[in-house]
Amino acid sequence: MDLERFEKMDSFSVIRWALEEFKDKVTLASSFNVEDIIIIDIMVKEAEALGMEKEKLRIFTIDTGRLHEETYKVIEKVISKYGVKIDFYFPDYRDVEEMERKYGPNLFYKSIELRKLCCNVRKVKVLKRALNGFKAWITGLRREQSVTRKDIKKVEIDEINNGIFKINPLVDWHDVDIWNYVRENRVPYNELHDRGYSSIGCAPCTRAIKKIEDFRAGRWWWESPESKECGLHVEEE
Repeated sequence: MDLERFEKMDSFSVIRWALEEFKDKVTLASSFNVEDIIIIDIMVKEAEALGMEKEKLRIFTIDTGRLHEETYKVIEKVISKYGVKIDFYFPDYRDVEEMERKYGPNLFYKSIELRKLCCNVRKVKVLKRALNGFKAWITGLRREQSVTRKDIKKVEIDEINNGIFKINPLVDWHDVDIWNYVRENRVPYNELHDRGYSSIGCAPCTRAIKKIEDFRAGRWWWESPESKECGLHVEEE
């Protein structure tokens, strides 16, 4: 398959292709950042145009156990507005208990290695389980988000996750595109965005950013930009 052809397609066309090509074998991984909710909005519209039942759209989220309360609030808003079903996945409690017993509850502040361990236990291992049985997954990644994401394509082969398709329909969107779409389509979003949070993950590892700071500056702010991935999108060594 010529993956380069997708670079010329708009986001709606890429999502429509994914729904037609994979049907119930494609799933959206949503952390309920604004990008993910925009994708849900588009998925629902494209599903309706294709005559698909929106209730059968596959969407999942990983509840790490350390999320902001505001994230849970926007999840409820999304379910209410769009009538979609969200599949919740949680980390294995035995892994979490062993990790915190050995390193404490806030181990991620102690070293990059321990932060990556926490991400692996709470997210990466869970993602493997969530993607089991799917042929493709959709993400809200954008190239301008960080130096680690500048080369991503709209459609890729995800070698980290058994060679399934990884679909990134918003890769070429800029912040102005995101917020214009939100306003024009009345898309609900996490209220933390209004408080200066550009990227929202676990509460202890996320903070608001200043206008002069990089988009991902609020994620693991004690680390260098080159290491600011949890392992969901970049293979960890």
